[in-house]
Amino acid sequence: MSHTIAAISTPAAPAGIGVIRLSGDDAIAIACRVFRAADPARSLDRLAGYTAAYGHVFDTDGDIDDCVALVFRAPHSYTGEDTVELSCHGGIYLLQRTLRACLAAGARPAGAGEFTRRAFVSGKMDLTQAESVMELIAADGRLAACAALAAREGATYRRLQNVKETLLGVAAQFGAFVDYPDEDIPELHTDALADTIREAINAITALLDTFDAGRVLREGIESVIVGSPNVGKSTLMNCLAGCERSIVTDIAGTTRDVVEETVRLGDVTLRLADTAGIRDTDDRVETVGVALARRRLERAALVLAVFDGSRELTDEDKALARSVADAAAIAVINKADCDEHTDRAWLEAHFDRVVTLSAKGGEGIAALTEAVAQVTGVERLNAAEPMLATERQRACAARCLACLNEATDALALGMTLDAVAVSLDGAIAAILDLTGERTTEAVVDEVFARFCVGK
Repeated sequence: MSHTIAAISTPAAPAGIGVIRLSGDDAIAIACRVFRAADPARSLDRLAGYTAAYGHVFDTDGDIDDCVALVFRAPHSYTGEDTVELSCHGGIYLLQRTLRACLAAGARPAGAGEFTRRAFVSGKMDLTQAESVMELIAADGRLAACAALAAREGATYRRLQNVKETLLGVAAQFGAFVDYPDEDIPELHTDALADTIREAINAITALLDTFDAGRVLREGIESVIVGSPNVGKSTLMNCLAGCERSIVTDIAGTTRDVVEETVRLGDVTLRLADTAGIRDTDDRVETVGVALARRRLERAALVLAVFDGSRELTDEDKALARSVADAAAIAVINKADCDEHTDRAWLEAHFDRVVTLSAKGGEGIAALTEAVAQVTGVERLNAAEPMLATERQRACAARCLACLNEATDALALGMTLDAVAVSLDGAIAAILDLTGERTTEAVVDEVFARFCVGK
């Protein structure tokens, strides 16, 4: 018997509507103790699943609010258990009082992610689908939402299941051949086995290749705007932020500190920093700002190197370009509204991507958006395709790939089949850990600790 849990499943802020969710064997009975249908014939314990009733929620002090109660019967619910959702007006006081009424009626407070955890335990979803729930909630762009939805609908799980079933078939062949050498078992052809393992390697490698770009979608990317003084860094920052975030003047050295803002550029979130103009200076305060800019440049995952297109490149410009040669960097030729005098060919020789724009007028931002998508790998992502979403998933996939490579090496070296089988067993175990088909309670606890209460 599962204890009935209850929680507010909508944000803790005033809203037009708020939802209290109950799930467990006594969910309907407890809901009946706090909900009175306007039509007595529509008592919740008489309703079929996927049916709603209008009425009032109440406690020992009287009516709390009018309410719509929605009943889900096991196993056809999110958790796989009997579930009731009470939808009231979204006032914080009303929701908290309704939740207290549910707890007084016999429910206990839900833990973080406990509703989704019960869905996982009851087999309604695998661990990758469960993890995608929080990714879907946290998605702040179209592509991130589409990727999370694809995972929620089982895209990653299905890809892993295909690999697992293939490897299980190979492992079964190995086992039969090793355990029953005198039986009439078809001969194993190492070339065909190697091809099968190679296909599995390709599938896992393709999943791993999505991780970094997928993380950019989910978490954004640490980015920095750098350049010499007065090239338009702060103007670009304000243009991307959509507000006057940085002070803009024609005086060199105006920006002394690091100015930070989170901005959205296409499908990518940039955790963007505007920095002091990088140059040699005798000004003690500006020197500190330049040092901060250089440190921020060293740790940035994406560099927007800004150059003044209305003048020729200076020695400082060229030194900056050389300093970011090994970084993910985009050269931004600013002041497209002026005649261009900069050496574009030189910049194209030192940067993979060069864009021209006017930070003042906003022209060319689309080109910058496209360049950012290319540099971060987001452009190559297909949100409908399977994608690894968490570091846990990546670690399991990496372990699987290492075991598959071991199996390939063992075959190539002519090692015994039982040695190859050990590596394949390791690859299969890694997939089972990834999907949650075989995992520890500690791992499950860690996964659902990230969830909000109510989901």
